Amino acid sequence: MKYFFLFISSFIFAQQTKYVDFTSVSAQLNINAAEKSISGTVNYSFQVLEPTDTLKIDAQNMQFSGVELNKKNIQYVNSGEQLLIVYPFQKGKNQISFEYKAIPKQALYFIDSEKAEEQQIWTQGQGKYTSNWFPSFDDVNEKVIFNLKIEFDSGFQVISNGILKQKTVFDQTTLWEYEMQKPMCSYLLMLAIGKFEKQHQLSKSKIPLEWYLENKDSLRFEPTYRYSARIFNFLEKEIGVKYPWQIYKQVPVRDFLYAGMENTSATLFATRYVVDSTGFLDRNYTNVDAHELAHQWFGDLVTAASGKHHWLQEGFATYYALLAEKAIYGEDYFYSKMYESIQQIKYASRTDTIPVLNEKASSLSYYQKGAWALFVLHQEVGDKAFKKIIKNYLKKYAFKNVTTEDFFNEVEKISHFDTASFSKEWLESTIINSPYVNKLLIKNKITKILLELDKIKSKPLTEKTGFFKLILMSDAHYSAKVMVVNQLRNETFEAKKTFLELAMDTDDMEVRQAVAYSLPKIPEEFRTSYESLLDDTSYQTQEVALLYLWRNFPEKRLEYLEKSKKWIGFNDYNLRTLWLSLALMTPDYSSDKTILIDELVSYSSDKYEATTRQNALDKLIGFKIINETVLINLVKATTHHMWQFSKFGRDTIRTLLKNQVYRNSFIQIKTNLNENEQFQLNRLLNEKI
Repeated sequence: MKYFFLFISSFIFAQQTKYVDFTSVSAQLNINAAEKSISGTVNYSFQVLEPTDTLKIDAQNMQFSGVELNKKNIQYVNSGEQLLIVYPFQKGKNQISFEYKAIPKQALYFIDSEKAEEQQIWTQGQGKYTSNWFPSFDDVNEKVIFNLKIEFDSGFQVISNGILKQKTVFDQTTLWEYEMQKPMCSYLLMLAIGKFEKQHQLSKSKIPLEWYLENKDSLRFEPTYRYSARIFNFLEKEIGVKYPWQIYKQVPVRDFLYAGMENTSATLFATRYVVDSTGFLDRNYTNVDAHELAHQWFGDLVTAASGKHHWLQEGFATYYALLAEKAIYGEDYFYSKMYESIQQIKYASRTDTIPVLNEKASSLSYYQKGAWALFVLHQEVGDKAFKKIIKNYLKKYAFKNVTTEDFFNEVEKISHFDTASFSKEWLESTIINSPYVNKLLIKNKITKILLELDKIKSKPLTEKTGFFKLILMSDAHYSAKVMVVNQLRNETFEAKKTFLELAMDTDDMEVRQAVAYSLPKIPEEFRTSYESLLDDTSYQTQEVALLYLWRNFPEKRLEYLEKSKKWIGFNDYNLRTLWLSLALMTPDYSSDKTILIDELVSYSSDKYEATTRQNALDKLIGFKIINETVLINLVKATTHHMWQFSKFGRDTIRTLLKNQVYRNSFIQIKTNLNENEQFQLNRLLNEKI
């Protein structure tokens, strides 16, 4: 009988929301950082819409006890993936309560550190599902009002969705009580635990805004959150619908899996966007900030009913983020980004045959092409009609799930726009109508120049001289000047010298950075000019300039190393790790190389975030500074929860294993590895070369 009901449950997976509506949940949670577990008491309220015999709650690898239906003990089945209640349910309101415990393999991450101030716990539900750490619903069509109480060590802050209603301090722990008023999808449930400082602001509409940073980064509030309040106020006005939640929080967390995640009322984002004023040029949070905030409407308030309609979330968030940046950086910036994205889309369309309206579409399609589709719609129907469409759409489907057809219905109510033809061209095809795209782009002066530059990219330099000089000497947006510099890459230095000098004389850091990257071989006559790049307020420019100068002018290496010896760079130590590498490769710079090696190798250890570790490992391997500790740290990378870093570790080991000396070294270090690390290394050792 048990197996029969398991079959029934899997059969009705997609249909449960037709029979049962879970309305709210309250839970009290305890997190054990030492054993990386979570446990708690959960109480769901739900309404049976139609009689049914099976109720399910998604729960990955959890243990349950004390399961009660309407305060009476009831039998249940734990399939390992779901909590199943087999019962003749009739129409009406009900409650189910239980206790649970889980040691999640994903979705709840414990960031260990020898320093207490760097220890963190955070969640990531989208893609990996909240049901790994909280009994909930993988189906996005089930929306619930979540209210969580979390008890944890009083030395840490605990952040979750909604308003903090109360804090109760006990001897060693604190109980944090968070409350939501409106329903949301389970994948948007979040926790973030760490040692943070907090700053408050109020939006123009009086929504509380809370910005968090680690204590050590307290001086970086201004550059990190430079435009956050402005973005909030802009989007609320531009979208035309009041921010749908009670509060908005933003929290950077260590080793986060993505750039950011739009959990309802509380965005988590990667610490790589925590910057000082110098780092702001190359790696600011503005676009991610605006994108995740836009999701509070497009994704959180109104949610795509299935993956096929994912562009209704990502395309909208991408487009509104660009509109926010347009308000900050200007129209030329906006149009240059639209030009850049359509070029990427065109290039990808050569091999990508999956259109936007497909659950297997690429991120480029969902995000960038989805944004372009909205840009086209916006241009065609006009600003007034577009805003009315968006407002009606959000209000009609607030706290509900939608399809593309639902959105098109609102478009057709306001305008005579041909949504069927629009869908076929932009959402159901991968072919790009270039003449039409160009017609939209040439409305802006900068994209008109970019299109002109693209047309002449294959022509000899002698035919472009006047045009190039005109652009470089003008006040045109930096994107056009960067394009000029990039078109000069394959020219001889003598042929492009004049243009490079003009580019270097601009006040545009982006243009000067393009020059820095374009000259891996620096002629002596250009050395002094190129050396000025070391003083640019850009950690990225400084990094490439230091590396290229060190390579090209051995006689000046000591001078360059002295100038840069106190540089740190971004919070991933990009400049410091480069400096250590170069210092180690400069024979007469330091008499004690051991100190330098130890420091560089330490950055590759698990004391640091993955981005820092990868920076260090990349330089250690690249400069062939490889010892036993480096190899161990490289293997440790393969077990990291960030797939980008673990892939880097595996790919780097594969390359080293082609050398028999390194293969033998890897075999010798196996006894110094834990079971998981040994497993990963053995897999790589056994791969066919």
